[in-house]
This record gives sequence, structure tokens and C-alpha cells, in this order.
Amino acid sequence: MPESKDKKGKAAQASNDEDAAKQKLTPKAAEALLENNPALKNELAGLDKDKAAEALRKMDISELLTGLAVGGKNQKDMASYKFWQTQPVPRFDEAAAAANDVGGPIKMIDPEKVSKTPDPLIEGFEWATLDLTKEEELQELWDLLTYHYVEDDNAMFRFRYSKSFLHWALMAPGWKKEWHVGVRATKSRKLVAAISGIPTELRVREQKIKVTEINFLCIHKKLRSKRLAPVLIKEITRRCYLEGIFQAIYTAGVVLPTPVSSCRYYHRPLDWLKLYEVGFSHLPKGSTKARQISKNHLPSVTSTPNLRPMEVKDIDAVHELLERYLKRFDLNQAFSREEIEHWLVHKGGEADREQVVWSYVAEDPETHKITDFFSFYNLESTIIQHPKHDCLRVAYLYYYATETAFTGDMKALKERLLMLMNDALILAKKARFDVFNALTLHDNPLFLEQLKFGAGDGQLHYYLYNYRTAPIPGGVNDKNLPDEKKMGGVGVVML
Repeated sequence: MPESKDKKGKAAQASNDEDAAKQKLTPKAAEALLENNPALKNELAGLDKDKAAEALRKMDISELLTGLAVGGKNQKDMASYKFWQTQPVPRFDEAAAAANDVGGPIKMIDPEKVSKTPDPLIEGFEWATLDLTKEEELQELWDLLTYHYVEDDNAMFRFRYSKSFLHWALMAPGWKKEWHVGVRATKSRKLVAAISGIPTELRVREQKIKVTEINFLCIHKKLRSKRLAPVLIKEITRRCYLEGIFQAIYTAGVVLPTPVSSCRYYHRPLDWLKLYEVGFSHLPKGSTKARQISKNHLPSVTSTPNLRPMEVKDIDAVHELLERYLKRFDLNQAFSREEIEHWLVHKGGEADREQVVWSYVAEDPETHKITDFFSFYNLESTIIQHPKHDCLRVAYLYYYATETAFTGDMKALKERLLMLMNDALILAKKARFDVFNALTLHDNPLFLEQLKFGAGDGQLHYYLYNYRTAPIPGGVNDKNLPDEKKMGGVGVVML
């Protein structure tokens, strides 16, 4: 259930006090929290004042004030605070799990007691299961997302998922048709809402669990007042339970009960002038356009020796390297070989499909061992009502790994990543991307600022459904800045 990748709203800032993580919210901080979370404010307004105040007082600054994204007028309906209180998720007002707590399920589910039929919808609407192998149903989902998914607060940009992207994102190994859930208007048969999930495995502090990755919760703008989000979430949960999957992972740009981690978005301009013209980037005071273009200039050739596009023959080597690399993080994805092939290898022969993912490997010329790899994917945004530009090509840093991570030499790792990621920027620029986005997860704090990534306003909060574990570092400190001491937490990239 991801919210906007980086909505351009203002973010509340954490306390500068080094002990902020141990503090509870002051009345002033609680007020700031509510102002930056309209949905939460609306829900608490309907509760008993004393209970609402008590819940707020118990919230940890470290959990909630590391940069809350403002929910704008086009904010997705992520279901209400009241709804989440009924779900098996950690509550705001309960004590966080101890740091040494390996974690586990919140609620044990008996599949025999799970309803075999969905809850009824409001009159005039009915449940549908989408068949994305059919071009017309894939087109329907594309239409819904293209015109009704996330926009920035100023309604300047809207995600434009290609059909190739949806095919890639929703038909991963093990995908289940039943987990592509839709709502149709009974009379017109029009698709007006959807939610989806794909199966995968996570490692949470070395505990391996089967989960559903929940994504693409989208409701037609005219139906946002119909409270469909809770119903959609309950329905996909029911369908997952019937398949024996009782946990899920999802992300949101808004604060819900209760993030297991929070990362911050960073942007590296590749075509600064275009970003400036469309209002994505601003001209810093005292600078000039020419100076900004020069500042963001990249070399035309890469620096990593023996770097080349990843091929099918590299799958096993990349799988082995990535598995070892990801196990260094508290929360990471346990990929199968089939998933590596699906997520990382672009099949060049598919002429009718747009390229979604770019992956590169560095191969030792003598041993032919893959020593490094990195990848990024394409998620374009429509530029709304601009006279010159209609599309923003955005590259998102995806998975990467390097043998240097296992040397124990942090300085060497930093130097290697600076070279690899600078090459990723060069290759993205050659592929005509306008901007390169990355979160503060993995080992990204080692290179973001040095490679001229600018801090975004958006925060991405990670959530686990029906699973409790101690808070996981998101690569940022109490001032919401990249911090090498806060790495080692999040190793999962959500689309």
C-alpha cells in the first residue's frame, strides 16, 4: 500500500536533542504531528479527548517525527486510524518491542475459521478478480492507476506506470490471480478500485517468514468518501489467509499504526534544466541556471572496470552475491533464483514491452567471478498541464551488492559504492532519465550526499502486518539526515 514516492509537502522535523528517541511527544510536538497528518487528526477528533491525548503522549518521537509527509488533497485513502486499531498491527500506545526481541506474529490465524466469502460492498458495486493476462483487464487497471493514483500535493505530477511495469510488478514468480482484487460498478462494469499482492519471503532479524507484498491500493477519485480502503484491505487479507499467508509488508508516505522503520527519499538531478522547467527543482538563492547545470554534470564514461549489462548467465552468481549482501540487514528479502531472473534481467527480445529494469555487473576478467552488481528501474510521472513537457523519466535505485561489503573495511566499501553509484547515474543519464531517486536504506547513506543527491520532503514508512519486531533503523538520524551509524536496518526495496 505504498504512498507517493516523494510527495512535495513539508515534513515535520525531529527534535535536535540527541535523546529525542527516548522522549515522548510534548503537547507542541503532538500538535505538529496532527497538523502533518490530517487523516489521523480527523480520526482522533472523533475519539474521547483524554484517550486521544493519552495515545499521542505515548508516541515515540523517534518513530513518528523523523519527517512526516503531508497528505495532500490527492492523498490515497490508506484507511482510517480507527480501522487500523482493529487490525493485528502494533498500536501507537503500546511499548515498542525490545531491541533484542526477534519478534513474531501478533495474532494466530486459523484458516478453517476464515470466511470463504467476501464482505458485501455498498449497493451498486461488486467484487472482481482481475485477470492481468488479458490485455483488456490490464488496460483497465492501467487506466485506473494512471488517472486516480498518487499525485503530488500541488497536482503537478502523477505516477505513470507502464503496462510493462504492471506486468513486471504484479506477475512475479508465484503470483496469484486471486490477489489482484478489483471493485466494479455493477451497472457500467467500470473498474473503480483495486488492490494487489504478490507472494515473497522476508527475513526479519533472521526469522524467515512468508508474506504478501501489498501494493497499488487505488480508489477512483469520485469514490474517496465511500470508505472503500478498509474494505479492500480486509478483502485482500481474507484472500491471503485462505492461501495460508498470515503476514504482509507494505509502505506508505503517511504515518499509520505503526511503522517498523522509516526511510527518507533523496533525488539526484540528471537533467537539471528540465527539472527546473517543470517545477521539480528550484534555483537556489544566489545561483544561476548555468551553475546548477554545471554542478550536476556527469562524466560520459563509467569508471568501474569490466562493467557490463547483466545477462541470463549471471543469474546464479548475482543471486549468491545478493543473498550474502542482504543478510547484513535486519529486514531483507529472501530471493529465489526465479525471482532474481524476474526482477533483474531485462529480456531484450520483448520488442513490444518497454524496458522496466536496468542491471549491470562487474566481472573479474581472470576468475570470471561477479564482484559487483547494481540495478535501477523506471517509473515515469505524467507532468500535468505543462506547455513543454508531458513526462518525467525517473530512475529508482533498486538492488545492488558488492564483495567489498564483506572485507570489514568501511572506507573501502564507501569508495567502491561511490564509484558504482556514480556509474549508475551515468548509465541512467545515457538511458534518458531526468532524475535518479534513492532512499536511505541499504548502505545508501555512504554515498547520497557526496554524489549530490538532494534531500526530498517525502518519507517512506515500512509496515509489517500481523508481525511485531523492534524498530529497525532507516538510515537517518534524529535530524532526518543520512547517518552511517543508522545503517544495517532496511534491506527491502518496495515498488
